[in-house]
Amino acid sequence: MFCGEYSHTLDSKNRIILPSKLREQLGQRVVLAKNVDKCVTLYTEEKWAQFCGKLDSLPDIETRRVRRFLYSTAFETELDSQGRILVPPKLCEYAGLEKSVTVIGVGDHVEIWDSEEWRREQSGERSEDIADVLMGLGF
Repeated sequence: MFCGEYSHTLDSKNRIILPSKLREQLGQRVVLAKNVDKCVTLYTEEKWAQFCGKLDSLPDIETRRVRRFLYSTAFETELDSQGRILVPPKLCEYAGLEKSVTVIGVGDHVEIWDSEEWRREQSGERSEDIADVLMGLGF
């Protein structure tokens, strides 16, 4: 399970060093994709294949916009010898990634956020909404 929050910097070539704890779980190859929350999502190859299998099993009429949204900019890459990944310009532009980024573990995947956008996202959380969801799950 991916967890934690890490502050990092995107270099001039749009590369980011992934935290060692996350690298160990991600493996050598990852898939990056847009997230509806204006961030970039990293999946292991296995998790991406599972996700695509579920999406592709649904009727096209229900998922064609979702498929276009995800598949049009999805990017497979390998970690380099220094534990960095390349974030393509289109994904950087989409998520507003420029220099300061925050990498977070979100259970079955990892997200890369512009640090300022992440702060706004965090300040917008309403603890009552989170409490309602947790109570609905029996916690």
